[in-house]
Amino acid sequence: MAVASATATTTPAEVAAYLRGLQQRIVSSIEAADGGACTSDAWQKAPEELLQGSGLTCILEGGELFERAGCGFSQVRGPRLPPSATQHRPELSGAPFEAMGVSLVFHPRNPYVPTVHMNIRMLAALPEGGEPVCWFGGGMDLTPYYGFVEDAVHFHATCRDALAPFGDDKYQRFKQWCDEYFFLKHRNEQRGIGGIFFDDFSELGFEQSFAMLRSVGDAFVPAYMPIVERRRETPYGEREREFQLYRRGRYVEFNLVWDRGTHFGLQSGGRTESILLSMPPLASWAYQRMPDVGTPEASLYSDFIVRREWL
Repeated sequence: MAVASATATTTPAEVAAYLRGLQQRIVSSIEAADGGACTSDAWQKAPEELLQGSGLTCILEGGELFERAGCGFSQVRGPRLPPSATQHRPELSGAPFEAMGVSLVFHPRNPYVPTVHMNIRMLAALPEGGEPVCWFGGGMDLTPYYGFVEDAVHFHATCRDALAPFGDDKYQRFKQWCDEYFFLKHRNEQRGIGGIFFDDFSELGFEQSFAMLRSVGDAFVPAYMPIVERRRETPYGEREREFQLYRRGRYVEFNLVWDRGTHFGLQSGGRTESILLSMPPLASWAYQRMPDVGTPEASLYSDFIVRREWL
């Protein structure tokens, strides 16, 4: 597969090699923090399936720190782009494609440690008789159950610093994009405190767009793990646990109803078990549950899962 820029020297194999290396670095960091070992599940799509390719799913379940932490790499190709990938590029509708990326969601056991999501990816459309069209996407966002300003500031500052070499506008643009994307429209509610998100990105040219993607990927561990270490020993009881499970229900709702990545995987014939590694091991729902005024749970709604500036 060629790339979309005549000046690009990086090959798709090199993009895939970076993504695989990033996956292993992240997996090593969570294994070291948890003390447990991830299960590695290498998979290959069968020849008769519509989608072809392979990947590696690494997942830690039932750990001391992480109740469920999944980090997957995939590299797949298909005969036609699914609708979720061509919303903004209708001229590429139905074109063959290749996609590769790393996606993760970590659900910690302690309610004071936030859930986190990160995804970075490259997608290339291969229209018949035309030049390949490549673009990048991804980002990271934080979903706390109990809010702490210093954690939010740290996470957003790390995201800002990762994007700074690529233009002064990138953090604020991608923060706003993240706020708008990770929004439960049916609840009129933010999923968490945001972070950064971008899609269909190629404006810097292939090489610099890929460099930006690497900077975002490399920033994940320093953005998240210091927060984990700060909160992991915080005592909690049944009240905090119940609230965590209730808020996890919102996470499930977003991923199944609104998330384009989930839709892309399912619409294109992806591997369902890997696509749904983002699901928490336990979640709950309650009818019109609202926290009491003045409680830490109420503060999450009023002060944290709202669109605001953190820096």
